[in-house]
Amino acid sequence: MTNATKSALEESLKRLLLKKPLDKITISDLTADCGISRMTFYYHFKDIYDLVEWSCLEDARIALQGKKTSSTWQEGLLQIFDAVMENKPFILNVYRCVGREQIENYLFHLTFDLLMGVVEEKSQNSSITNDQKIFIANLYKYSFVGLMLDWIKNGMKEDYHVIVDDIATALYGSIDNAIRNFSTEAAPLT
Repeated sequence: MTNATKSALEESLKRLLLKKPLDKITISDLTADCGISRMTFYYHFKDIYDLVEWSCLEDARIALQGKKTSSTWQEGLLQIFDAVMENKPFILNVYRCVGREQIENYLFHLTFDLLMGVVEEKSQNSSITNDQKIFIANLYKYSFVGLMLDWIKNGMKEDYHVIVDDIATALYGSIDNAIRNFSTEAAPLT
């Protein structure tokens, strides 16, 4: 029942965001819309921003299920864009009211998990360290998130399929090369 209540609160929040900005929504608004008590809300979340964070992470978890491999990372990235677009009023409202940092953290978490899965898979037979794997995933994470934040900041108007295709074109073979370059078997550059 716990996740059902959390999901019901998330749906209420998204419904209310179609009517007013996040900073104007109260706990009373949420509980009335959802049909639960304030005490039940506080049992699950400390405040509305805690609910926002949970909603973002839950949507991310659902979007990325089974999409963290080298053959599916592009599909996973597309699903991140799909999830953001499906929740456009929610994302734009959070971006405007909470700020770039909260959306950035949400997207960092999403894309790092996606990319780390790909890096782990691609580096199975290499001698790179875990710190090097994390560095590679972070390098691409910052690129992905920067592009997505620009897209959000500009009102999510551009066709995100084009953005994902361009990212795939730019990255073609790049993760493999990064792993190969970090590998201790690779000859040092002279």
